[in-house]
Formats: sequence, C-alpha cells, structure tokens
Amino acid sequence: MNGLANFFTRLVNRYMPDPLVIAIFLTFFTILLAILMEGVSPLEAVGYWGDGFWSLLSFSMQMTVILLSGFMLAKTPFIDKALDRIAKQVKTPFAAIIVATLVGGIGSWLNWGFGLLVGGIVAQKLALNVKGLHYPLVIAAAYSGFSLYGIGLSGSVPLLLSTEGHFLQNQVGIIPLSETIFSPILLITSLVIILTLPFFNAWLHPKDPSSIVEIDPTTVVNSSVPKPQLGHDGKMTIADRLNHSRMVGISIGLLSLVYLIHHFMNGGSLNLNTINFAFLFFGILLFASPASYLSALQDGARVVSGIIIQYPFYAGIMGILVGSGLIVSFSNIFVDISTPETMPLWSFISGGIINLLAPSGGGQWAVQGPVMVEAANSIGASLAATSVAVQIGDQWTNMVQPFWILPVLAISGLKLRDVMGYLVLILIYLGLIFGSAVLIWGYTTA
Repeated sequence: MNGLANFFTRLVNRYMPDPLVIAIFLTFFTILLAILMEGVSPLEAVGYWGDGFWSLLSFSMQMTVILLSGFMLAKTPFIDKALDRIAKQVKTPFAAIIVATLVGGIGSWLNWGFGLLVGGIVAQKLALNVKGLHYPLVIAAAYSGFSLYGIGLSGSVPLLLSTEGHFLQNQVGIIPLSETIFSPILLITSLVIILTLPFFNAWLHPKDPSSIVEIDPTTVVNSSVPKPQLGHDGKMTIADRLNHSRMVGISIGLLSLVYLIHHFMNGGSLNLNTINFAFLFFGILLFASPASYLSALQDGARVVSGIIIQYPFYAGIMGILVGSGLIVSFSNIFVDISTPETMPLWSFISGGIINLLAPSGGGQWAVQGPVMVEAANSIGASLAATSVAVQIGDQWTNMVQPFWILPVLAISGLKLRDVMGYLVLILIYLGLIFGSAVLIWGYTTA
C-alpha cells in the first residue's frame, strides 16, 4: 500500500497544477463537452459560462459564512484548548492519523464547515506535537472526514427535502430526516466509515523514515489578541473598553440563543441559514470579547479566500452544464440503465461525476434533482435513496475535487499535490463503502 501511495504521490507531484489552474482547465473542458455532446456553438457555450459566473453569489456567500463561522468556532479559546489537550495526549504517528480522521469525520457529520476546518486545525497541532508524523498524510486524513458531511446534520439535500415548501415538494413531498440522515442504512454507513477509515489512513503512513515530511514550525501562523490602546491619562479609552468588553459579546450571544429557542419552539426548520446563525453567534459567545473575535477573523478570512475567488469559476461551469443541457444528458445516461433497485447506485455515480466539474451539492441538486426524481417516480425507485445518493456521490468525489480542500491547505501551508496521492487511495476505499451502501439501500427500499 505504501508503494501505491508513493506512486500516486509522484504522479500528482509531476502533473497536478494548483486548484485555480484546474478550475480554468475544467472550464475549457466543459465548453468542449457542450460543443461536442450538445451541439451548441462555441459562442453559446461562452455565453452560458459568462451568464452563470455570478449566478451562485447568494449560495457562495452561505458557503463562505459556514466555513468562516466554523473556523471561528474551532478557534474559540474553549475549543482551541480542548484540541491542544487532545493533541498533547497523542504520542505516535499511528494514533495521530486516527485522531485527525476521527475529529474531521465527527466534526463534519455535525456540521460540514466546522468539521472541515477543525480537522485541519487539529492535524496541524498533532504534527507539531508528534515526532515522525508525515505531515501531508495527517492533513489528508483530517480532510477525509469531510466525506461524511452529506449524510450528517448539515447535508444540504436531506435538509432541503425535509423543509416545508422546497422546490421539489410536488414531486417527492416532505421526506423526514428519519428516512435519510437517521435511516438505519445511513447511520450504519457513517459508523462503518468512522470505525474503519482512521485505520485505513494510518495504514498509509510511510514506513521509510526518509519518506517522512514533518511540519515546519516556522510556517505556523498564531493569531494574537490586540492590546488595548491607552489614552493620554494612561487609561483605556471608552471605545477600547467596549471593544474588549466580554459583556458585549456575551449579551449578543445570549440574544442569539433566545432567537434559536423561539425559532425551533415555533416549528422553525434546520437549514443552512439557521446553522450559519448558530455557529456565528456561538463563536462570538465563546470568544466573548469582540476584539478577540475580530483578531481571529483575520486568520479566517485568509483561510476562506480561495473559496471566495474560485466559486464563481465553478458557477460558470455550472452555467454551461445547465444552459447546454449537459447535466440533464449526463443524468439521463444513468437513468436509462437504471432499475428500481439500482437507481440509487447510478444516482450516486452520476452525482460523483458531475461534482468533479461543479462542486456544489445544493446547486447541483437544483438542476440534477428534478431529473433523478422524475426517473425514480416513473420506475418506482425509492425517492429518499435516489435523492440522497446524489449527495453521497458529491461527498465521495470531493476527495479528489480540489475545491473544498482549499481552506485546509490554507491552514496547513501545503500544496494540493502534497496530499492528492493519498486522497486518490481514500477515494477508492470510500467508493467501495458508499457504492455498497447505496446498492443495498436500493434493494431494500425498491
């Protein structure tokens, strides 16, 4: 297995460019597909690209906020100290890989933005504390836990389907979370990954000491709280007292709790906006001091900057997929060979392929969803399994789609090619688990 990992690592080190270059190449590749498969003219394809470039600004802002608020929550003194304690208890590289995978996986199941970033943070802490730990692998292991986000509490498709008034309600109705996230098959799948993926990742650790790349401590950026400015009389100014006042942060944090309690007691649903609201204000509550929160926010902005600039590129690709009809054609290829039992499997595979071109779970479902739902209705396949299988395909190929790993790379200081060799092997392993799960789900619900 180490030989295979080394092979993929050498391969991507030689041929894989940076994520932005990949997004640009995917743009031209999608334009070419639209011309060859859908018969659109080059100018039409370029028009779809330009028209779609800014079409997901609202959604991209939601994604940015959930990442930023997740990072801020992970950097609160309470959680940061807890992660420090965890890292200091770990003594061997084998245990470090397991811990990084578990933190990233459990965190992502609870909330994808939090898990994605807390995994990277704890991986960096482990690398600083454990001698002989291969830094690229522990970062890849932490990111691999992100593969659970779509079947966790913040999975966009399951949450959407359980929300009153969603855009496919006339076709599928309301599908409760008990039939998706909390169904036996998905709970067992999540448990299998949580129990086995850490050991698979640990198995990939290089045996040859000369192959191990340890962290360079000088590259780690530590944020510090700015000191209050003193007036001419040597005392804090009123403005600085307010900036550093714990009462200000605690009061607005408590107000947010009142709102959330009121929201859920009156039948409010759990959606992306609710999650963002909760994480944003929990972070402020735990930081307490607005000055401390804003100081950490500077690091957070650096971490999510890659997402901000690259999301429009993938929105442009989505514009080509939608405008040319490519996304429908891709979906129909798998629909045509599906049976009621295999429909979830082919939904999973098609969702994974489309995600490689346009990594947007919610945006992808808005276009692919109606096609898959109509097909499931026509052949009597499970609507819950077919729908969520698209989300599972999305989270599966995120292991090698370079978009969502950008914040983790920003935290670690590594390049995409440093970790991609390991992520290819993780993709293969997860494909076996997810593929088996959705196939079993199809046969037990058709």
